[in-house]
Amino acid sequence: MIKVSHDPELIIKLEGKAKLLRKHTIEIIRYAGKGWIGGSFSEAEIFTALLFHHMRIDPKNPDWPERDRLILSKAHCCEMHYAALGEAGYFPKKYFSTYGKFGGMLQAHSQRTVPGVDYSGGSLGTGLSFAVGEAIAAKLFSRKTSDDITVPRNRVYCIIGDGECDGGQIWEAALSAGHHKLSNITTIIDRNRYQSTGAVDSIIEIEPLSEKWKSFRWNVLEVDGHDLGQILDGLEAAKRITDKPSIIIANTVKGKGVPSFENKVHFSPLTNEMYNEAMNALA
Repeated sequence: MIKVSHDPELIIKLEGKAKLLRKHTIEIIRYAGKGWIGGSFSEAEIFTALLFHHMRIDPKNPDWPERDRLILSKAHCCEMHYAALGEAGYFPKKYFSTYGKFGGMLQAHSQRTVPGVDYSGGSLGTGLSFAVGEAIAAKLFSRKTSDDITVPRNRVYCIIGDGECDGGQIWEAALSAGHHKLSNITTIIDRNRYQSTGAVDSIIEIEPLSEKWKSFRWNVLEVDGHDLGQILDGLEAAKRITDKPSIIIANTVKGKGVPSFENKVHFSPLTNEMYNEAMNALA
């Protein structure tokens, strides 16, 4: 993987943004009284790197045809997605208070009625198939660069959970992307090692994960999913691959950022005690 010398001030700024997104997320969950705390917190740095540095987007024009697409396949962890979109300016943060409310803009699985959301999530395992379709469409609508090079109209980024890799549809989509050489898709696995009922590998063993994806003709990268420098390096390395799709295995910690949550909290009611612990840890 390429190593980029990142501006230390950029990394500090992005680290601060990831902490802020965790604060927004806990506030969003507080409005509903419960939510997917663990899986949202583990993806904070991934969303930060994508939406606040790497992706080609315009929050003031969320339907811009040439924007990069972001597909959150683990759509139950949409609280972090909503936090990032609100912070990026896709919609006023006052709408955080609508989360989980009947008729509210922000529902408990991400949906395309929200500005900046490109995929309505539901059943786990389906998001990568949707992302493959987006990547194929982007290739069909290729554009010319100033030096007359043909490139897809946009790039597609898909975040999946390691628990989702239990599902067969993930591997059907992976096979299709490898066959079609969809170099404009980058998938990031939030490898936090836990799903709703326990440790991923105790439910269905998915290792050797890297070798599986390589056998499906993917370029495989592995990073510390909480190290923003490594995440940015992985995203840039994937962007330079021209003959196959790329997957970044981001090793993360469920509930990262609040010690009492780490590797313990999945979906949970948010008590006042938990809220105070989170805000103190993220101060």
